[in-house]
Amino acid sequence: MAARRWFRFFVRAMRRLPCLVAVVMSVCAAAPAVGAEKTAEQNYRKNCAGCHGSDGKAKTRLGRKSGAKDISDKAAMAKLTDAEVFKTIKEGRKDEHGEEKMEAFADDLSDQEITAIVAYVRTLAK
Repeated sequence: MAARRWFRFFVRAMRRLPCLVAVVMSVCAAAPAVGAEKTAEQNYRKNCAGCHGSDGKAKTRLGRKSGAKDISDKAAMAKLTDAEVFKTIKEGRKDEHGEEKMEAFADDLSDQEITAIVAYVRTLAK
């Protein structure tokens, strides 16, 4: 009799196993995403500081060569809307001859990350 109960318990448990596995896998899959999100400052340092500098003044070698904008200039930044800054980060910038002056980051950053960088860039303008 005890063997029969054990067998029924085992069969019921095995029926629920796929659900349990699915729950565990979904929790494990979501866990790295929480810690993997980068802050706006981290994304700025990785993608923008090479030209614009950590302070936004664009006094780096690459910044001078490419003609990067001084994004710490409060007056200049006040003339730009968030939408314009967003578009520039997403699509890049070309000069009047069509030569790329700033690479596009649409493939590297999500819209949410770009929006966060726009807000971060605004903090650099003093």
